[in-house]
Amino acid sequence: MPTQDITDIKIGVLGGGQLGRMMIQSAINYNLDISILDPDENAPCAHLVKHFSVGKLTDEQAVYNWGKQFDLITIEIENVSVSALKKLQDEGIQVFPQPEIIELIQDKRKQKTFYKANRIPTSDFVLTEGKEDVANHKEMLPAVNKLGTEGYDGRGVQMIRTANDLEKAFTKPGLLERLVDFEKELSVVVARNESGEMQCFPVVELSYHPEHNLVEFLFAPAQISNDIEEKAYQLAKDVIKKLDMIGLLAVEMFLTKDGDLLVNEVAPRTHNSGHHTIEANFTSQFEQHLRAILNLPLGSTELISPAAMVNLLGEDNFTGNAMYEGMSDCMAMKGVYVHLYGKKLTKPFRKMGHVTITDDSISDLKLKARKVKETLKVKA
Repeated sequence: MPTQDITDIKIGVLGGGQLGRMMIQSAINYNLDISILDPDENAPCAHLVKHFSVGKLTDEQAVYNWGKQFDLITIEIENVSVSALKKLQDEGIQVFPQPEIIELIQDKRKQKTFYKANRIPTSDFVLTEGKEDVANHKEMLPAVNKLGTEGYDGRGVQMIRTANDLEKAFTKPGLLERLVDFEKELSVVVARNESGEMQCFPVVELSYHPEHNLVEFLFAPAQISNDIEEKAYQLAKDVIKKLDMIGLLAVEMFLTKDGDLLVNEVAPRTHNSGHHTIEANFTSQFEQHLRAILNLPLGSTELISPAAMVNLLGEDNFTGNAMYEGMSDCMAMKGVYVHLYGKKLTKPFRKMGHVTITDDSISDLKLKARKVKETLKVKA
């Protein structure tokens, strides 16, 4: 555990989006000194910290020059200069998650190869170099075609169901994953500190938008058997241990119709599948991330109440200054907590906020979640 006062530790965060914004909200409770680097001068974090710098996160020199002033650096997005972080780490600055892990997870090809090499269950896949290479693997169809790098928030992922779809295959290096016949999509957020302590948040169940590969609904706890729940925790712990990672890791999984669990993807940071923890758990994922990287005791992850989370996405066909319809109606509902991300401009399917709903009744929870989804709209 840290010997110095944590309020004396200078912490730099790469990325000033909504994840950084919610991290800052937890950091304030502990008087932590947080500084942000982001390319957008109007990023959600811009006006929440005393030290906000504008700079490109993938620019090695910019990240290195900015990072030299800190004791500890962390991320809220993976698309950062790993080479700069490695240099800073070599010079004695702590970087969590470690740069080598960020580098691995930046490339889905390396990520999947890591699973296979470390006997972590995952879907069948082949690495592809481009469109012609994808066409050479018709035996994999139906399949998911993913870009190795550059994919984010549903981009860089598409379905190749039949040979007729091969024409739309990505032209850059990627992979082709055999389509999994799954029962549910699950996620476990697991934390690990330098002392080796690990804690998992309760398994959550995800429901995705059919076209845009973005989470529409989340329900906690997932409606699964105790046996599957325990297997999910063990799998998440296995992944973070084999990565030897310090920090917070979101492990997205498929529960197959045969009762198996397959790792889909991981994210080495706070994650959309943990937003509900702010209200629904004794410790939020954002506080847990800070505890983990500072090597503090991890907090209790127990649920206070069953919860649902609805992503607030910009409505289709609307681009411009954001306006929120139905806000008052949602705020009048018991157990409904609205979180807006401070983004002035909306565009189709941009993440503008989320709403957490808590209720002791799972059936009422699902009804409220759908009502919120139908009521609160982000337009321009």
